[in-house]
Amino acid sequence: MQMKFALFATCLTLATTAHAETFSADVWVDNWFSMSVNGEQVAEDSVSITTERSFNSESFTFEAERPFVIGLTMKDFKENDTGLEYIGTRRQQMGDGGAIAQIHDADGGLVAVTDAGWQCLVVHKAPLDTACAEESDPVAGEGACAFELTDEPEGWDTADFDANEWTAATEHSVREVSPKEGYDRVDWDQSAKLIWGADLKTDNTILCRLTVE
Repeated sequence: MQMKFALFATCLTLATTAHAETFSADVWVDNWFSMSVNGEQVAEDSVSITTERSFNSESFTFEAERPFVIGLTMKDFKENDTGLEYIGTRRQQMGDGGAIAQIHDADGGLVAVTDAGWQCLVVHKAPLDTACAEESDPVAGEGACAFELTDEPEGWDTADFDANEWTAATEHSVREVSPKEGYDRVDWDQSAKLIWGADLKTDNTILCRLTVE
C-alpha cells in the first residue's frame, strides 16, 4: 500500500510540474523596472535608477505554469517627490517615462506584449502643477510641487488580486516617448506598444499587471 501511495505521489508531482514552461522576455523602461510572475520577482533592471540617463533593455528567461500573472513595477527617475530631475541646474525639468515588453515561449511563439490590455495603477504622481518645474527652489508638497502618493496594494501581482478598478494602460507612440539607448537593440513585435500612465511626465511610478492565459 505504501509503495502504491509513493508511486501515486511521484506521478502527481510529475503531472503538476509537466506544464511548467520556459519563457523569454524583453523589457525596456525609462528608467527602471522590476518584473514578477505570480508575486515572485523574476528580473530587475541591472542599471540603478539613480544612474543619470539609465536607458537600457533587458532580456531574460523565467519558468512559469499557465495561467500566470505578470507584474511590472516601472519608475521614471525623479530626485524627490517633486517629480523633478536636475534640480537647481539649468536643466531642471519634469522627466518622462515609457515602457515596452514582449514575452515568447520556448518555441518562439509570442505570448504577451505591452498594450492597452494591461491594468495599471499610478502610485506616484508629481508635480500636480507643471509650474513646479519653473520654481527656483522647488519643495515637495508645497505650492505647485504637490504630489500624490498611493500605497502599493498587497498582492497586486498575484492571481487572487482584484484589479477591476485599475485603469487600462495608455499606449503612447514612439514619437511621444522618444525611446533612447537600448530600445533599438530589440526586434520588437509590431503588436508590442509603448505604454505608461495617461501622462508621461507626471506619472512617475506605475504598477501594471497582465494575466497570461
